[in-house]
Amino acid sequence: MRLFYQPNIDAGDTFLDTDESGHCVKALRLKQGDLIHVADGKGSIYTCRLTRPDPGKSFFEIVERKQEPAKTYFIHIAIAPTKNLDRLEWFVEKSVELGIDKISPILCRTSERKTLRTDRLQRKAISAMKQSLKSRTPEISEPIPFSDLLAHHAESEKYIAYLDDLPSPHLINLAKKDGQYLVLIGPEGDFSSEEVANATRLGFQTVSLGNHRLRTETAGIAACHILNLINEASL
Repeated sequence: MRLFYQPNIDAGDTFLDTDESGHCVKALRLKQGDLIHVADGKGSIYTCRLTRPDPGKSFFEIVERKQEPAKTYFIHIAIAPTKNLDRLEWFVEKSVELGIDKISPILCRTSERKTLRTDRLQRKAISAMKQSLKSRTPEISEPIPFSDLLAHHAESEKYIAYLDDLPSPHLINLAKKDGQYLVLIGPEGDFSSEEVANATRLGFQTVSLGNHRLRTETAGIAACHILNLINEASL
């Protein structure tokens, strides 16, 4: 399957932008009449026929639309941006492949990175969506202070992955199937004790993601994978 991206196809934008068209015409050498598949990032994949291929802007007509069934669960990972941006981008790519609905970069007391280009992360997410033949891209919010995220969230199952002297229950033993999940992943220096106390006071449960210390981006991927496994194990 050749998968391209057009987020406004349902509004009548039946064309590929310059980047997508260049890949379609120059790299893949597709011609008029060839079939392509176009994802809208919202859960639909369209089978389309090229009507006017052009490296700058290729037009197509819709042949068929397939809507992915609505998910019964929602995965939101709030993660502190890593000092090395490549590691955060790796997290975005892999979490999209696994299945994630929202990513919120959070600014914590010990965060080493305070600024972030979310447009670059969104491009990484779109690329990962196409590579893994998915139809949805996650919402990626602008960086938000940790305290603001605690005060403004909608998820009912709330967890904070925190390294402590006292063992915490594993996420896989706490999370329920078909949940609306929010998991907080801290920076390289971990959450401060005050941040953990504020989170637990607001109903977040401290959880373990395994027996070993994980890097920030690895912890985010582990949480995402565990929540997907809980919901897909019986499929």
